[in-house]
Amino acid sequence: MHATTLHRPTHRETLWELEEAFERGDLVTVFGRCTVDYDGRATSSLGSGNRLVILKPDGSTLVHTDEKRTPVNWQPPGSEHHASVRDGRLRVRGTRRNPAETLDVHFEQVHQFSALSVTGGRDLDLHGSEEDLRQHVLDDPSLVESGFIPLETERESAAGPMDIYGEDGDGTPVVVELKRRRVGPSAASQLQRYVEALHRELGDESEVRGILVAPSVTDRTSALLDEEGLEFVALDPDTGRPPDGDTATGDSEETQNTEETEKTADTGDSEGTS
Repeated sequence: MHATTLHRPTHRETLWELEEAFERGDLVTVFGRCTVDYDGRATSSLGSGNRLVILKPDGSTLVHTDEKRTPVNWQPPGSEHHASVRDGRLRVRGTRRNPAETLDVHFEQVHQFSALSVTGGRDLDLHGSEEDLRQHVLDDPSLVESGFIPLETERESAAGPMDIYGEDGDGTPVVVELKRRRVGPSAASQLQRYVEALHRELGDESEVRGILVAPSVTDRTSALLDEEGLEFVALDPDTGRPPDGDTATGDSEETQNTEETEKTADTGDSEGTS
């Protein structure tokens, strides 16, 4: 494994290391005081400030500040990296041919430079997904309860698609909401919206059951489920069985709606970028 790190290098030292890193196909990080200019389908600029620039061997360029997880400027894979020293500043450029776009980062001062030979791990094997949980239930519906019959997956409703729609042993409609991890009250609220939407669709006199399937829920979630007449079944998405050694409920609360954000794609869009 190759790793090079320079602290407060000169522009020329950084340029030499950049050229060698590009040749080797290293992942490069450059942290320093810089300005950023984008020109392409639009134009944008960032004034002088300390920022982290990541250059990946696939051509990606990412410019990060101290806020949020997405870069403020970026160039996608397939772009080309170039570096030069001009007018007393180090210029790192990412160019894209189609559409024609240029991202220029001009460093007044480089605080740290690193070049790393990062390999492996490009294919993510996701274990314990909601799809795994869905398949466990479809393969063995009795995991939800004895007599449960799945009828549809992703059944559309006024509140959105239901993970699994079916009937219990008495023929009562059942909405099953799947979550791959410990969930907070928002999961119970989401399930309640599906149940209410199905009530309106089938007629207010129709009985509709709602069952939340997840490894565990918080105490507040358990109380909300009871309050709304909803049910909970504890299942591990890896094994399709009740979690070993874990309680279904607990005192800690979710600090954010992770169960909601898992269903939202991160587009990474930034103004003035591709």
